[in-house]
Amino acid sequence: MSDFAARAEELVEAGRYLYAQGMVPATSGNFSARLSDGTIAVTVSGRHKGKLTVGDILRVDADGHSLDGRRPSAETLLHTQLYRRFDDARVILHPHSVNATVLSLMSQDALVLQDFELLKAFPGIDTHDCSVAIPVFANDQDIARLAAVVDARLRERCDAPGYLIRGHGFYTWGASVDDALRHVEAFEFLFRCELRLRGK
Repeated sequence: MSDFAARAEELVEAGRYLYAQGMVPATSGNFSARLSDGTIAVTVSGRHKGKLTVGDILRVDADGHSLDGRRPSAETLLHTQLYRRFDDARVILHPHSVNATVLSLMSQDALVLQDFELLKAFPGIDTHDCSVAIPVFANDQDIARLAAVVDARLRERCDAPGYLIRGHGFYTWGASVDDALRHVEAFEFLFRCELRLRGK
């Protein structure tokens, strides 16, 4: 099986899993994986993530240009920006969960998570006794502009592999699809805890 086919299958399975968890309603969300040749497998625009097939995954170059003429996700530049910023990022998942969306609207520039044991699910964190700032960005239909804003902020500081877009959802990444899914689950648990603390 080719690298593209293997990664595409993983993204299809991730879509089914995340849809079953209620995190990618309607046609929301997008996923990608960096391939061994430097190109990127990404979901096509407008597909229901719970009903993906391998045919719904296409290849783009490192700048987000389609290599087969089809239209990739509208947010592909947010994926290519993360791959340029983090060498160890191999898979990016962008769900639209209720918890993330609500918290993003309740937060200012960052959502601070503190003293949770599950923070240790993220790379480089080996104690609950810490404070982790998850950036929150204003939503913007100009994706190139948003990608530049995200890149500038993550270049300065990145406590954990994730960020929120206000009223939109969150992005997370990992060295494999399993790592990225683990980060999704950890963030969701932490977001749920934070909402409980706020009485929501």
